[in-house]
Amino acid sequence: MSFTSLSFLLLVAGAVLVYYLLPQRAQWCVLLAASLVFYCVGGGKTVLYVFYTAAIVYVCGLLLGHYNDLRRAAPKEERKAVTARYKPRRRAVVLVACLLNFGLLYVLKYWNFTADLFLPLADRAGVQLPLSELVLPLGVSFFMFQSVGYVIDVYRDKYAPEHHFGKLLLFVSFFPQMVQGPISRFGDLGPQLLAGRSLDFGNLKYGIQLMLWGYFKKLVIADRAAVLVSSVLDHPWDHSGSILAVGVLFYCIQLYGDFSGGIDITRGVAKLFGIDLAENFRRPLYATSLTDFWRRWHITLGTWMRDYLFYPLSLSKPFGKLGKLTRRHIKGKLGKILPTSLATFLVYLVIGIWHGANWRYIAFGFWNGGIITLSLLLSPRFYRWKQSLHINDTSRGWHLFRLVRTNVIVFFGRYITRAPRFLTAVWMAKETLLHPQFADLANGTLLTLGLTAQDYVVLLLSVAVLLLAEWYQETHGEIRPALEKQSPFVQWVCIALPLVVLFCFGVLRAEYISSTFLYQQF
Repeated sequence: MSFTSLSFLLLVAGAVLVYYLLPQRAQWCVLLAASLVFYCVGGGKTVLYVFYTAAIVYVCGLLLGHYNDLRRAAPKEERKAVTARYKPRRRAVVLVACLLNFGLLYVLKYWNFTADLFLPLADRAGVQLPLSELVLPLGVSFFMFQSVGYVIDVYRDKYAPEHHFGKLLLFVSFFPQMVQGPISRFGDLGPQLLAGRSLDFGNLKYGIQLMLWGYFKKLVIADRAAVLVSSVLDHPWDHSGSILAVGVLFYCIQLYGDFSGGIDITRGVAKLFGIDLAENFRRPLYATSLTDFWRRWHITLGTWMRDYLFYPLSLSKPFGKLGKLTRRHIKGKLGKILPTSLATFLVYLVIGIWHGANWRYIAFGFWNGGIITLSLLLSPRFYRWKQSLHINDTSRGWHLFRLVRTNVIVFFGRYITRAPRFLTAVWMAKETLLHPQFADLANGTLLTLGLTAQDYVVLLLSVAVLLLAEWYQETHGEIRPALEKQSPFVQWVCIALPLVVLFCFGVLRAEYISSTFLYQQF
């Protein structure tokens, strides 16, 4: 069931109506029922994977909660001994939860890729490797990451496990967020899902505003840009370097409009029920470094990787030994930051692999991890270089330079993820830099790529509105408080105007409406 379909809107409207008609103690049942309907309609088998994940983390959570209770019940002077006694069992429970969840994710998402790698060796050995014919469930990476995070947090005794299976199932399957996130924590989302609420028209209004803003990004911007992207990048060998650059630029626009628009719709739907989901984007186009960009882009995935991968990795015994070794043999700051830099690189490599089973995603992880790692390692030299050039860190010129630099790095990174293959991405970048053929930008070629002159104007104006809105947020803060100070007439105009734009340039242009979101595949 797509977020852009009428059936989804009817499901949301029906769920909101029933939600506020029922007694507050039963409202969570409406959310669970709506979630199960969403998965059943979107693909019946998906709900089986959701139950599988929920059952695993439910049992593992209860076991970990039991061990935590034993530790708390022990006398103060015996708690260390009790903790040490049960530590191997607790770690085993977490390991089982990770293996059962990520093992299934590996089979669904990565097995065929691995089998292709070892196919030549298998042929020589006379062994036939079986290929998985299982269909990748809707949003599988998101609900598995969220569920494993729950188990680890219970292991760390951040909160008690949920004893009601239905309520934990709701946390795992809450339908607005499972398509493409955000990845929530049980301590933040769980109490909100189970709390009863009275009807609040402020929540309804804000939720509708967020949804309209998200649909504007998706239907008016992303799906219109997707037409040119497909025309150019599905057949890159037919185009000059400048047209390839335009294709990648439009892909950047499509990806941001599609993903952030989907998140806005998700957060808007949740807000209709009075639920606040975690922010997943914080104006990444205004990032001043690649590290800053990833702190603003897909925030919940970044924080998940930080809390559950980076910190355990960088604080592990092997990395502790590596740190002692580097500090002993490598003088200065480099010796101190080398282990941290290595952990950072590995995290970004995992993020690349998370995006898909393909060499280009692995290369994407190397691209981002390599640049960020080098920036960490070379930071002392950069600092001395700035001092020698008398660069003022607070100047507008330096800020603009950092903005442009960051977006250029991100831009070339998108060659990797959108090209059919990694080597094709390298060829595309080479053509852009060495054989641009700028004449193709003015000789009418752009009008042969699926978009009319009117479409380019609509897209240009829409992107300008998006950038202006985010500039205001970046410099003045959130728009909503300023909007709330306006008259009710102005507030409703701000709702009606995007609705008119959607109908005129989105919904009524049916050829530009896609059925799926880009990040739905992850």
